[in-house]
Amino acid sequence: MKAQVNEIKISYKGGLKSSKWQKIGSSQDAAELLFEDWDKDTIGIQETFKVVLLNNSNKVKGVYQLSQGGITGTLIDLRILFAVILKSLSVAIILTHNHPSGKLQPSDADKRLTSKIKKASKLFDITILDHLIFAPDGDYYSFSDNGLL
Repeated sequence: MKAQVNEIKISYKGGLKSSKWQKIGSSQDAAELLFEDWDKDTIGIQETFKVVLLNNSNKVKGVYQLSQGGITGTLIDLRILFAVILKSLSVAIILTHNHPSGKLQPSDADKRLTSKIKKASKLFDITILDHLIFAPDGDYYSFSDNGLL
């Protein structure tokens, strides 16, 4: 009897050809892309954490919503985050989440999480280009622009 196992699959929706993938050159580029994609009905209600998956030319392969939580936080499971990054063969990422309160300054928990992800990413030669925090009105805070990466 032959052993059978389930296959894990990462898929792309939309069928956008790789020649049309948007190149990220700055925090502004990433912020425009992400805010356009964000659900405006929930951005001021509950915190959501997403990761932008990039190829070696900093072109966006896709955006993955890792979690959606409550008013003041959301749970991030690093094992799931890295499973998605590795399965998609991404070489760089941009982390992002929103603050429904509109406060753009990163909390100590935001800083610790970013540091933890950065440390783990070094093991896999994955570059963290930025971590963006969004307010419901589209304003954003960039860890990279503010020297926190």
